Amino acid sequence: MTTTRSSPIAAAPHASSRLSAPVAGLVGLLSMVAGLAIGHLVGGFISPTASPFLAVGASAIDLTPLWLKDFAVRTFGSYDKVVLLSGMAVVIGLVGVAAGLISRRSRTPGLVLIVVLGVVASVAVLSRPTAGSLDVFAPLAALIVSAGVFVFLHRLGRLSQPPTARGEAGMPRRTLLAGSVAVAAGAGIAAAGGQLLIGRSDIEASRKAVGRIVPRAPASPIPAGADFSADGSPTFITPNPDFYRVDINLTLPQLSTQDWRLRIHGMVDREVNINWSQLTSRPLIERPVTMTCVSNEVGGPYLSTGNFTGVLLADVLKEAGVRPGADQVYTTSVDGWTCGTPTTTLLDPTRQAMLVIGMNGEPLPIEHGFPVRLLVPGLYGFVSGTKWITDMELTTFDAKRAYWLQRGWAQRAPIKTMSRIDSPGPFERVSPNTPITGVAWAQTRGIEKVEVRLDHGQWLPAELSTEVNVDTWRMFRLRGRWEPGAHVAEVRATDKTGYTQTADRAAPIPDGATGWHSVQFTVQ
Repeated sequence: MTTTRSSPIAAAPHASSRLSAPVAGLVGLLSMVAGLAIGHLVGGFISPTASPFLAVGASAIDLTPLWLKDFAVRTFGSYDKVVLLSGMAVVIGLVGVAAGLISRRSRTPGLVLIVVLGVVASVAVLSRPTAGSLDVFAPLAALIVSAGVFVFLHRLGRLSQPPTARGEAGMPRRTLLAGSVAVAAGAGIAAAGGQLLIGRSDIEASRKAVGRIVPRAPASPIPAGADFSADGSPTFITPNPDFYRVDINLTLPQLSTQDWRLRIHGMVDREVNINWSQLTSRPLIERPVTMTCVSNEVGGPYLSTGNFTGVLLADVLKEAGVRPGADQVYTTSVDGWTCGTPTTTLLDPTRQAMLVIGMNGEPLPIEHGFPVRLLVPGLYGFVSGTKWITDMELTTFDAKRAYWLQRGWAQRAPIKTMSRIDSPGPFERVSPNTPITGVAWAQTRGIEKVEVRLDHGQWLPAELSTEVNVDTWRMFRLRGRWEPGAHVAEVRATDKTGYTQTADRAAPIPDGATGWHSVQFTVQ
């Protein structure tokens, strides 16, 4: 008796076959990357805040615990947002790998996880203060593409499994490889396109169209003796590209002069609405002011001085007519960030708070608030420095709590008397006659004296630079001939009220750091 053997059928593997772990992880990772890339591209067409990746990052900033925010700023400085986005990309990638690994036998668990992440991204996008009705299309596109790519690659992965025990065979593995490469390339192109669209802006053209800012009352020329930059101190005026920047934005708000409006309302006699031409037709003044961030550690870099041009805010508020009891001016940026400033401070004619439009003779740089920002000498920026300002409400501190106040920072935060050694730098090797130089600041009070001591010895009075005004920093210099070897230099400042900064160390949050700055260096 003869028997016949059936020919093997080249078909899909058994439904019970599983993806290998590397293939499953790759499927999940690429599906997540593809979805985010398409969402970023669609967000580029609609609005930067519609990008799921950026919206989730912005929400992460809002939800980050205070101690972690402080650690990020202290550790990474102006690169804190790059670190956040990089870390977030790694986490999302790992979630994608996990989605693939739990779907080795069936794609259902991975799809469920993708849908959950899509919902999270949609909520993040729609919860942004500037979200529009069209913004939801970006996370929706990301969800559809991510799920579609997952199904596509998962099927290719199963069809590309090695031959089964019964001799069944599927597609060659190179088919899966080709599909994966195509998805990765498409995702890369989409992400790059989205970034180009998000970075494309007509705002710089709007800024350039403003031209040079010419104040009616220009600042006096900075005297030659205002800094000791030849000996290692900063220049008195900080160039715009070097001016420190600290904010919560992953992408810069985009607001042209044509679209800018400021609404002043709340506890006022009459609501005031001002556009760009109305603002710039008012008398413009120019003043040098030193700005300091509350996140500045002792000896930290978040300190700069500029010549700012703008309109006196007290005059604008008087036109609106501030009603009794309005102890807070609650300002809002175009990106939804809020700030609360004491009304009495803004109305104080000696403070000269300004709606600023110019910085060092130019229109405000976009990253510093173009077209208009608030500047209040003597207050840390988180209670005074609203950039891209569009709304000003007269209210009370009991009625409204601004962004950082909700997170445990101080309600009122005058800048503290502080000083910093700039030269020699930490662990620098210097010659015996190298001067010790740096800066001291006590905005609204002014610096009376600065003292330096070496190796915990006697305090020595340092030479002070020419004072420009009480709202700006003042340089110091101590000359001498230092003995060879290792040394520790410490500095302390005394303001014009007679207060000498304390040696007690305090963290920057909630209302500014305290302590003496010290530097170790070696004389050779």
